[in-house]
Amino acid sequence: MDAAVAVDTIVTTGVNPGSAIGIEGVPNLRDLGGWSTPDGKVVTGQVYRSAEFSGLGGPAAEEFTSLGIRTVYDLRTMGERDANANVVPTGTEYIIFDILADRPGAGPAQMLQVLSDPKAAEQLLGDGKAVAMFEESYRQFLTLPSATTGYRQFFTIIAEKEHRPAVFHCTTGKDRTGWAAAALLMLLGVSDEDVLKDYLLTNESLVPALQPMVDKFASIGGDPELLKPVVGVQKEFLEAAQEAMTSQYGDVETYFTKGLGLSTQTVDRLRTELVVKS
Repeated sequence: MDAAVAVDTIVTTGVNPGSAIGIEGVPNLRDLGGWSTPDGKVVTGQVYRSAEFSGLGGPAAEEFTSLGIRTVYDLRTMGERDANANVVPTGTEYIIFDILADRPGAGPAQMLQVLSDPKAAEQLLGDGKAVAMFEESYRQFLTLPSATTGYRQFFTIIAEKEHRPAVFHCTTGKDRTGWAAAALLMLLGVSDEDVLKDYLLTNESLVPALQPMVDKFASIGGDPELLKPVVGVQKEFLEAAQEAMTSQYGDVETYFTKGLGLSTQTVDRLRTELVVKS
């Protein structure tokens, strides 16, 4: 689901919801706030999403610290964490939720292995297999016990004021992170159109950062088209998870209460704490 991030240049911060925050070493960093809800807007400065930030340092670390992040939620596997350990500011709470723990060798989390072998990449990703693989991975966000446990713990803790402001991430911040962001925005009442907008913004803030990796793959004879689902996101991925959620639980609130097992008090707290009424 997430390829390693070797380049840390991202889009300059803007004023629109979902605008990337340009801190070197923290790719795909965005504030989840600003999106409209039926009775207000999602609060800003409380919940951020990003890719891994093993390259954070120097003045950029000071910029990151200025966001006031109290807690970092890491959704990666042990192998991903070992390969690219986060640089977390001193005093920041660091919590791990391995969403794919029950799926050893998960294709999306192991994608780097094919990037040095164009033939292996063709076998794994060609003929639409990449898209099908990602769609299945998104469905498994609703079915894997480790995903259910991880997301339940994540949403429970992030509802508590003392654990925010917070940033949550996986490796590139597009799939495990993408579903967490989409699910939270849906719960807060953000329209399906805006949830999809936020999700697809990864293609603007992340894909350019990963272009050198794509170019390197092409230089050894690989087909760059194969990597499009790897370095970016597609509407079909999110729809696969949403359809799985609807078929199993009917709506997002039932997913949170019955699927994830959150109490109604926690759900109410998320909505109260993370929405500012107009």
